[in-house]
Amino acid sequence: MEILSLTSFAFKNDEMIPAKYTCDGDHPISPPLSIRGVPEEAKSLVLIMEDPDIPNVFKKSNGIEAFDHWMLFNIPPETQEIPEGATVGTSGLNSAGKVGYTSPCPPPQYEPSEHRYVFSLYALGEMLHFANPPTARELRDAISLPPVDGPLAEAKLVGRYSRK
Repeated sequence: MEILSLTSFAFKNDEMIPAKYTCDGDHPISPPLSIRGVPEEAKSLVLIMEDPDIPNVFKKSNGIEAFDHWMLFNIPPETQEIPEGATVGTSGLNSAGKVGYTSPCPPPQYEPSEHRYVFSLYALGEMLHFANPPTARELRDAISLPPVDGPLAEAKLVGRYSRK
């Protein structure tokens, strides 16, 4: 049985994300992602992209541990690629309060100047239902609460970025 994996041809795991996919690019565009090894019993996929390296001042003032850049849920389990700049499934609310992708943009005046961007992919045995676009916290809660019994499988891809 193949193990769930998430990769990108734009950058390798734990390497630098090209500026094209950041706030230093021409416009916000999400990187291309490849998905392999989805369990046969999966009914949907969830993708959450977060920055756990936000400055403490933002953690305290906003009451968050990470900045959520991108959330997609109810991604069809047969999906093998999320093309550059595209969305698949349904979008959730990022930490900026907007639906869609928010580019990596670590504030250069705070340390660490280089941030990690964690793309987490979850295979679920259920579809998720929300009345309004969910936040990442609401997605995470839904993944771990009945009737969903936690993810069937999960994969991570980490990209790094530092503003010049």
